[in-house]
Amino acid sequence: MKSIIDGLLKTGHRVKVLAINSEKYKVDSEAIQDELKQKTGLTLVDVDLRIKPFGALNALVRNRSYHVERFISASFEKELIKILETEEYDVVQLETVFMAPYIPAIRKYSKAVIVLRAHNIEHLIWKRLARQSVFFPKRFYLNHLSDTLRQFELESLNQVDGVAAITRKDAAFFRGFTHKIVVDIPYGINTANYEPVFEVTTPPVFFHLGSMNWIPNQEGIKWMLENVWPRVISKVPDAHFVLAGRFMPDWLLHYKAPGLEVLGEVDNATAFVQKNHIAVVPLLSGSGIRIKIIEAMALGKTVVTTQVGAEGINYTDQFNIFIADDAAKMVALMVQLFQHPEKAFNCGVAARKLVEEQHNSEKINVRLLKFYNNLIQNNCED
Repeated sequence: MKSIIDGLLKTGHRVKVLAINSEKYKVDSEAIQDELKQKTGLTLVDVDLRIKPFGALNALVRNRSYHVERFISASFEKELIKILETEEYDVVQLETVFMAPYIPAIRKYSKAVIVLRAHNIEHLIWKRLARQSVFFPKRFYLNHLSDTLRQFELESLNQVDGVAAITRKDAAFFRGFTHKIVVDIPYGINTANYEPVFEVTTPPVFFHLGSMNWIPNQEGIKWMLENVWPRVISKVPDAHFVLAGRFMPDWLLHYKAPGLEVLGEVDNATAFVQKNHIAVVPLLSGSGIRIKIIEAMALGKTVVTTQVGAEGINYTDQFNIFIADDAAKMVALMVQLFQHPEKAFNCGVAARKLVEEQHNSEKINVRLLKFYNNLIQNNCED
């Protein structure tokens, strides 16, 4: 979101940001850069998104999406209406489908075109989690969450004026369910802010950086520690694997294994990535694009991940990324890269080039503005 905001401001557009402030990602408005607050008039509304058993049961009985229900807030809608009544806007962009319940209010109080910025195919995350679950009651409920979210997600596509999906694959999926304009606008970064470290390091250090309150991250790391890392250590006993990220669960903080180091949250994520060498992202579920992978590639790091983890990246396997969808393949790749760090070096150089060519924020913002203008023109003609 900040990448898009910065791009719009840089090209002379005015931007207003209204955001939910939740318990999970509580933001201290005083800690946010004054420049950003001044330029966007950032408004935060406290909304309790914590999971409540009664609410979940009520949604289950009514066959409604509990994911969406949690985001419906009278105080947030009141603030939204106040903003729309105060000033006219050309575009109102919804960040994720969970903002779709506010479409009726936007239509009533604004003539702006409405864009859905789809970070993921949201229901697909839960469908993949359900497939991974072997406990029937849990699998049943995860399927319920997926099915109800899918219905809401697909219905929302025709309530907006256009969809900006984050990957080509997601855009192709959405086009099958709507007559509205759908484009793919990938995640973009200012590569000048990412200084790569190109060096052949012996021995290289494996690392993972990610928020551990996101279920697919926990699921993937648990799978790796049980099925991959012990076999890597048995083949290369000197290997080292460092885990870092916010909201590290107790079970992981106290997990003991040879060569494993669990840091928890680090002060400087970029410095952490620069210090280490080979990113391992063992995602088994999820959707959209993994921003941490793009950032690691921008810093010249080799990434070992799954096809799910690499979704949205126009990669070439074994050239600018390494793909492994099963434990045996991941073990083999990690051992190979540990024993031949020059391969990791070459991959890191190619990864950086891919990011420069396809995830350059300036090029992406030009595409986004063209998309906005087409929607505005179509709206005027209607």
